[in-house]
Amino acid sequence: MSEYVSDSRLERVLKAGHLGVTSECGPPRGSDPEEIKKKGMLIKDYVDAVNVTDNQTAMTRMSSLAACVHLKLLGIEPVLQMVTRDRNRVALQSDILGAASFDISNMLCLSGDHQSFGDCAQGQNVHDLDSMQLVQTVRYMRDEGKFLGGDDIKRPPRLFVGAAANPFADPFEIRVPRLAKKIACGAEFIQTQCIYNIDKFKEWMRRASDRGLTEKVFIMAGMTPMKSVGMAKYMKNKVPGMDVPDEIIQRLAGVEKKHQAQEGIQICVEHIQELKEVPGIAGFHIMAIEWEEKVPEIVEKSGLYPRPEV
Repeated sequence: MSEYVSDSRLERVLKAGHLGVTSECGPPRGSDPEEIKKKGMLIKDYVDAVNVTDNQTAMTRMSSLAACVHLKLLGIEPVLQMVTRDRNRVALQSDILGAASFDISNMLCLSGDHQSFGDCAQGQNVHDLDSMQLVQTVRYMRDEGKFLGGDDIKRPPRLFVGAAANPFADPFEIRVPRLAKKIACGAEFIQTQCIYNIDKFKEWMRRASDRGLTEKVFIMAGMTPMKSVGMAKYMKNKVPGMDVPDEIIQRLAGVEKKHQAQEGIQICVEHIQELKEVPGIAGFHIMAIEWEEKVPEIVEKSGLYPRPEV
């Protein structure tokens, strides 16, 4: 993991051995770019890169690529999220080239939430490729300089390629083998689902380490602060693949409603501080959903600020 494959600051930070920090912004449901710019500027100096979601929860939004360009023009390094739900292999390769034309340096390959969750439930999903094949596609375009059809690419993309992992989905036994598959396909960094069950995550990390996977990929632990006990209960009971222990709910319920948000931030900070000591953790992906203004506080209190010079 020594040579750089892109112009990514995130890649340089991780390969230098620093704990990386990323966050996330959702594009607006409209064409005014000021919303995404405002979100980006709130967190600019506290993270190494900012993920831009791709029609998350299958709700139609400004394209991830366009929002990434707006952030890049502000001097913010974006991570282009791309889902296979909405595009066939022609459109995927086309958007990869589009990102490369703006020298976007990071990409996260995803399947995408099912369209039934969104505002176009009758829409047809595509999934011509799956998320692992998308990782392979980006690596092939970058490393071989070729399209999937075999023709040469003039100025191939230079992207640092990532994938997502959920350590908590059932069955637990296949979680690490699935991680191994994504690494075998060419994923260079991993961002996980948000973590609340610390013990179970540590077991997932132990199994990944035992297989030598933490030596092959940079694993960034996903963190989402709870705003309230109601949010915690919703995530525990309604969000598939989420593991929220009862003690988190009880701790939030034990403080006044007006103080629950601050308690949620404190829990998030404590979890980051604990996971910093776990072997194989390369950084943190802080997803403060529509709460971006709290990211600086979390980063500072967690001892992750200032960000390193690389």
